[in-house]
Amino acid sequence: MINKWINEIKKEADPRELGMILAHNGLVRATSKDGKPVSGVKLSADHSRLNQLIDEYKAKDGIQAVKVWINEGDLNIGDTIMYVAVAGRFRTDVLPALECLVSAIKKEVVVEQEY
Repeated sequence: MINKWINEIKKEADPRELGMILAHNGLVRATSKDGKPVSGVKLSADHSRLNQLIDEYKAKDGIQAVKVWINEGDLNIGDTIMYVAVAGRFRTDVLPALECLVSAIKKEVVVEQEY
């Protein structure tokens, strides 16, 4: 999926404004944030809020493209939770945008139930 997105972004974005494409692949860990073992996670997403965030980040100065995919349902350790790609002009535009977007998705879009 990431390679497909990279090729799409390269075709669609203004090449004069495209200097970096960053991708994030979030995975199900074997432990919760507090260190307790888990065997998996049930995941759901607020797609309305996700679309709002995508539009918000696409509109940021220096950003050319934003793509997000969230894997909903029962996930096992090692399964992909989400893919996120952010493309733009400079590292100083793209790095903070990717970091903030992933954090916002985790806080505002994704609902996880560990088991």
